[in-house]
Amino acid sequence: MIRWLIVVLLALILINGFTPWLQKLGFGRLPGDIRFKLFGREFFLPLTTTIILSLVAAGIAKVL
Repeated sequence: MIRWLIVVLLALILINGFTPWLQKLGFGRLPGDIRFKLFGREFFLPLTTTIILSLVAAGIAKVL
């Protein structure tokens, strides 16, 4: 269980780092991706994008 939490956390960090590039592809505007402002900073939680990219990665890993 802890491994999955670490994997999800790392995926969120990676996706957050690649956000500008992924937005050009249409990711980050999917239903379920949360964007909010708090104390003058904008926060982004790409939940749906994470699930989709995880499924794609799992499919690629299964093929390989």
